[in-house]
Amino acid sequence: MSTLSMLHDAVVAAFAAHGNGSPYFTAIDGLALLRSFSERHPNHLIHRPALCIVVQGAKWTTFGERRLHYRTSQAMVVSVEMPGASQVVHGAPDAPYLSAVIELDQAILREVYESMEAPPTPAPDEHAAAFVMELNEAILGCAARAVSLLGEPQAIPLLYPGVKRELCYRLLAGPHGGVFARMVVGAERNRRLVEAIHALRGNFDKQVRVDDLAALAGLSPTAFHRQFKAMTAMTPVQFQKQIRLMEARRLMLSREMSAETVAFEVGYASPSQFSREYARLFGAPPRRDIGKLLSA
Repeated sequence: MSTLSMLHDAVVAAFAAHGNGSPYFTAIDGLALLRSFSERHPNHLIHRPALCIVVQGAKWTTFGERRLHYRTSQAMVVSVEMPGASQVVHGAPDAPYLSAVIELDQAILREVYESMEAPPTPAPDEHAAAFVMELNEAILGCAARAVSLLGEPQAIPLLYPGVKRELCYRLLAGPHGGVFARMVVGAERNRRLVEAIHALRGNFDKQVRVDDLAALAGLSPTAFHRQFKAMTAMTPVQFQKQIRLMEARRLMLSREMSAETVAFEVGYASPSQFSREYARLFGAPPRRDIGKLLSA
């Protein structure tokens, strides 16, 4: 049996034991499973650094102006927390879309990298923060063993740390090792750029000056703008706007807040501007969009 078949069977077994809910946030911290029986409308969410493995079917994800298509035996890698929209494009009742999302542990990546006898050379700084990679048997095998552990809950704390460590090694030793090495070490400029992205993410509801972010990154405003867009496929303003709107949607769904109240909560000075930009991103004004989601 191939490693892909083993992974497929492990994911199917996990859903059979868990039920129909998707995403299924498993007993393993940082491991989630997804399933869809039909093509889905775009799902907007904030992506964390992770390996998004397609076990069956196909999907696309957009980050700003960049769209990534990935299918069975491929994975989308995200190295920086950022907003995006994803849509399942191949999924059917007899062959549902299946995927396993494994969050990347920066501490273990660094530990493994520093222990390697011949670590890979970090890729250039201006590399996109998300890309698609082909999966080899070794990486698929790690994923299959991780998901299979869900059937042995008592073994998870003993065995999963070793699987996670091996996965980090396989990623660093593989064809894209330089990109994962850059995630670990990178140049000082790249680390500071990521710090600026995190600062923008953490202060999404405040007025943030691009000049201040550029200073945090150690770049001129022009260079910061260029490198920020090269990494995220968005301008800083677009990045902040998407974070604000996604957080607003979450608040209206979870706390039943009105559009007017949530507009100010996420940093808008004008509820009418908030409604216009919300409709532009999600395809409908806040009240109609939330009503549709709650009735789905």
